[in-house]
Amino acid sequence: MKIELVATCSSIDSVSWKQLMRGKRKTSYSKLCNLIKDNLPHIYEALCLELFNPYSAFTFKTNTHFILTHSAIEYFFKIY
Repeated sequence: MKIELVATCSSIDSVSWKQLMRGKRKTSYSKLCNLIKDNLPHIYEALCLELFNPYSAFTFKTNTHFILTHSAIEYFFKIY
């Protein structure tokens, strides 16, 4: 599975945010971190995803995106 970072909550308006969050369901934080490590190692390193993340419970998946919350910022990764 391939992923690409397409937005953060601070880079989009509230209408886009609501659209990206629609239909979200919880998913595995560790599996998403591994996908990021494999597909986007520079983001994995920049966010220090090997360290504890108090927002890990706020990891979601929709039909089109993964949503990772880190430092109170939501990162939207498109699924290919």
